[in-house]
Amino acid sequence: MSDDPNRIPDEEVDRLLREERRARVVRQRNIVLIVGSVLVVLLLVTLIIWRLRRSATEAETEVTPTVSVKVVKAEKGEIANPISAVGTIWPREKADVGAKISAQIRKMALLKNKVVHAGEVIAVLESRDLEAQRAEAVAALNEARANERSLITGTIPKTNAEDQKALLDARAKVNNARATFERRRTLFEKGGISKKDLEASQLELTTAEDELRLQEQTVALRTRSLNPNDRALAAARTAQAQQRVATLDAQLSYATIRSPITGIVTDQFQYEGEFASAGGKLVTIADTSTVIVKAPFADTAVAELKTGDTVTVVPTDASAEEMHGQVTLLGRSSDPTNRTVEVWVTLANGDGKLRANGAAQVTVFTNSKNDAIVVPTSAVTLETSDANEGTVMVVDAENVAHETKVTIGIRTADKIEIVEGLKGGETIVVEGNYALPDGTKVEPQTNADDADKEP
Repeated sequence: MSDDPNRIPDEEVDRLLREERRARVVRQRNIVLIVGSVLVVLLLVTLIIWRLRRSATEAETEVTPTVSVKVVKAEKGEIANPISAVGTIWPREKADVGAKISAQIRKMALLKNKVVHAGEVIAVLESRDLEAQRAEAVAALNEARANERSLITGTIPKTNAEDQKALLDARAKVNNARATFERRRTLFEKGGISKKDLEASQLELTTAEDELRLQEQTVALRTRSLNPNDRALAAARTAQAQQRVATLDAQLSYATIRSPITGIVTDQFQYEGEFASAGGKLVTIADTSTVIVKAPFADTAVAELKTGDTVTVVPTDASAEEMHGQVTLLGRSSDPTNRTVEVWVTLANGDGKLRANGAAQVTVFTNSKNDAIVVPTSAVTLETSDANEGTVMVVDAENVAHETKVTIGIRTADKIEIVEGLKGGETIVVEGNYALPDGTKVEPQTNADDADKEP
């Protein structure tokens, strides 16, 4: 054992070594605890992040499920621009039948809503006074004719008759003498008679011709001896009497009132026993077998119309069906008050469904296109009702719907023309597209699929 005073005792050395080892163990344990704590924290953070991502994925899966929608193909087809106006239904022919003379209605049936034919008697007016006037006028005509004949033929009828007889006898004598002369001349040429007999026959012919000329001059002289003014006055009185009879005949014909057209009596204003005044209406007859719908269209829209354009007519009567016709007339003038032009549409109405003076919605289709990209109206979502731009949902090959901006053109009640945004052939959503997010997974269905599901 050393006596060095600076030497550390062995016990102290062992103690110091033990403390150093203890401190080293404590440091190692602290390091392990710290590393373990860090690893635990990292593990917890990783677990939390994984849970968050999983929750987000599950939430996303719940928000965007697969949506069942109905789709169609955007194909090229025909479309036309519809222009509408409210028109009035008019009969093809209409006649207001009235009395031309003032008289009591002697015979007239109840005709309202009945069919009458052209020429059919619809009323008979009292005409006994006219018949009496006509009989008096006929008597005056006969008297005027007798006076004219008396003036022309002379005051002594017997003398006139004798002159006419003498004239006829002279003509017969001339014909007989001429025939005798011709026969004798033939015989003379053949040597059958002498020249003296031929000359005697020629003398008889000449005498007969002189007597005929004398008689003709006698009749003409007697006729020329009358006063020309008296003859003109007599002829004028005869013509006046004839005109009076013709006037009464016309008035008598007015007493029988006939239908000018074939149609239905829509109004009856007077009835049997009442007094009809000249010019007053009795009935109104309308031919409604064919009707004309007259509709006022804006003058700016009429510029696109032409005769023959297809027209759809829907009467306001709820029981009436949609009818189709053609434009038959375009007005040549515009109403200065409301700037409209009248357009006529002719429709067959054999079944009588359309009523005269009724109203109808007239739709004319103009600016027709045959190769336009056409989609159903429900496929397009517009920003506003009158906007020219909107969106459609296009379904790709993976059944994912994508929002596509489009520009529209012609619009009808069930179709819309796509001017820009589609090329044709795309699958678009027509049902279920409202508020459908972009990129949504969809389950497309067509009308054929719906038909297959029917029992």
